[in-house]
Amino acid sequence: MWALALACSLLAPVKADEGMWLLQMMQEKNLTDRMKAQGLRMDVDGIYNPNAVSLKDAVGIFGGGCTGEIISPDGLILTNHHCGYGAIQQHSSVEHDYLTDGFWAKTRAEELPTPGLKFRFVERILDITDQVNADIRAGKVSETESLGRQYLDKLAANALKKSDLKGKPGISTQALPFYEGNKFYLFFIKTYSDVRMVAAPPSSIGKFGGETDNWMWPRHTCDFSMFRIYADAQGNPADYSPANVPLKVKKHLAISLRGLQEGDYAMIMGFPGSTSRYLTASEVRLRMEGTNEPRITVRGVRQEVLKKEMAASDRIRIMYASKYAGSSNYWKNSIGMNKAIVDNRVLETKAEQEARFADFARQQNNDAYAQVVAQIDDYVRRVTPIATQSTYFSEVFRGIEFGMPSKSAGKLLDALKKGKKKDIDAAIDELKEAFERIHNKDYDHEVDRKVAKALLPLYAQKVGQDALPALYETIRTRFGGDYEAYVNALYDTSIFSSQKNFEAFLAQPTAEAITDDLAYGFSSSVARLQGQFRQQLEEASEGVSLLHKTYVRGLCEMYAPTPKAPDANFTLRLTFGNVKAYDPKDGVHYKYYTTLKGVMEKEDPTNPEFVVPAKLKELYQAKDFGHYALPNGEMPTCFLTTNDITGGNSGSPVMNGNGELIGAAFDGNWESLSGDINFDDNLQRCIAVDVRYILFIVEKLGGCQHLIDEMTLVE
Repeated sequence: MWALALACSLLAPVKADEGMWLLQMMQEKNLTDRMKAQGLRMDVDGIYNPNAVSLKDAVGIFGGGCTGEIISPDGLILTNHHCGYGAIQQHSSVEHDYLTDGFWAKTRAEELPTPGLKFRFVERILDITDQVNADIRAGKVSETESLGRQYLDKLAANALKKSDLKGKPGISTQALPFYEGNKFYLFFIKTYSDVRMVAAPPSSIGKFGGETDNWMWPRHTCDFSMFRIYADAQGNPADYSPANVPLKVKKHLAISLRGLQEGDYAMIMGFPGSTSRYLTASEVRLRMEGTNEPRITVRGVRQEVLKKEMAASDRIRIMYASKYAGSSNYWKNSIGMNKAIVDNRVLETKAEQEARFADFARQQNNDAYAQVVAQIDDYVRRVTPIATQSTYFSEVFRGIEFGMPSKSAGKLLDALKKGKKKDIDAAIDELKEAFERIHNKDYDHEVDRKVAKALLPLYAQKVGQDALPALYETIRTRFGGDYEAYVNALYDTSIFSSQKNFEAFLAQPTAEAITDDLAYGFSSSVARLQGQFRQQLEEASEGVSLLHKTYVRGLCEMYAPTPKAPDANFTLRLTFGNVKAYDPKDGVHYKYYTTLKGVMEKEDPTNPEFVVPAKLKELYQAKDFGHYALPNGEMPTCFLTTNDITGGNSGSPVMNGNGELIGAAFDGNWESLSGDINFDDNLQRCIAVDVRYILFIVEKLGGCQHLIDEMTLVE
């Protein structure tokens, strides 16, 4: 049971395109020969070397869910425009609309501090599988507990205490399971918190094509933005200070201007967020029906409200730009995933794998393997109705931003009943902070009122009576089932509805005012039901983590000697492949690159998704592309590779066989959106913006030659 040296780790030739490989696993899996055969020219130690500087040291986590790479000795970060979108929106206003107009810092003094934005490097990676298994054998932790955060966080904290990195600025640790708990790794992370905005093209360039082109090919989006890491005088992570200086990094990527051809080697390093390649067929159906369908339904309704309000007001457009983009991205992804699961016969493929696994279990005379798929199917039957209602719940009540936080209000309620002034004052201070969090610069009360009017009745239509929070009883009894009347009263009369109402309450706070408040009743009933859903899901899911551990171990043994990569979990990975065109359906061929000509062909001044800036048209008409043009004089924009990526890889560097930057990954293609569940060798493509298009925009449209000058260009 404890011989966990997985067959997944055996040496064997592999199909290079599939696999988000942990860097330290490449040599274990003997991938080097395959990479060399496909076009890798640099030594593999230059990609990752635990004892020396390598490409790994030029790549990090940008913000909360993207990848960025260092492209100059002075800490200049390249990532996607959609990754920097929240920061661009944070700095934008009607007077300084950087979303619409773009932003170009012409000097370092003009680079904008961005509170809350962080950049994280992976300093060190350690295999701790033996340590975890030893703790299980010794009875220090159960097999189930070994997969949980409490044990792993404590293990990581103890590792830092014993490390030579203890006490170093910005250092933290994280321990995570891989292969569903068959292996474990520990990561040392270095976090920089002074990250400043340097450059961002207008959204008409950085988001060209908008929702229409999202997840589609051909693409013509120059999806990039630039930021810079600042540190103290010693190069240590430090909070923002005017005295901070640009970080002198230990590694930055050289940039190739030599271009690319079909078949060229391409590798991507980044932080893919989540894949589910080891699901059973029943779990795929659960994803389709219990997650994707509710998400599609609820977000579609909310986005229609937001779209209408954003179109009517520049102020609202700027306020809700980042929220809308974040919502619509995985709304459309869910639509495409469900379609691709059907089109690409994923359920049938999973069923075939399960039949093969059953034969394998019989051959091995392994009862655990023989029973595990049926046991997982039983779990799916138990959890499906709860999971579906829970998804509707989370989508609806995350989509409505207003409420009175029940925890903070509850503290004040208790303090008022007990009459202790010290506790009352502390609770009021906490409630003030909660009020400010809701009524922030990116919240509009009237827009949210309209969202609530759309979502509350939708939720009641989609779930059973047992999934309705108590607020629905209030709607029925006090408002005669009139949702509009309830929402208007909630948004007009609550203590939390306005600064005026809140100040009036604070002038004379009473327990009765809180208990009678509609927003408190709303939030507390939502919180209670959320707790019930959490408990129900935990009970229905009991033991499933160990079933997955068994199934993945068995699959790895079945596929041996061909190795399988662990599912993505937002840890540093490398994937390699080639530049390649594809044929999505009969009679249709997509070439591997696009040009600026396609931007002009798509132009539609009546559609905000396809507006082309006048300056870009002037540059195109003059063919003023500098040394970034193709040999035939055209300006390249985007290209395709066969690399295996997913969400979190946004902004990841696409590198050639020498480890030089040739582009930034920003999307996948529509036909393969089932790829997070089942990789399709023929259809799966990564969409990247050509680095030459990025530099052309920076220099010719942004007028930032000084940024080009600090980069290392290879021609």
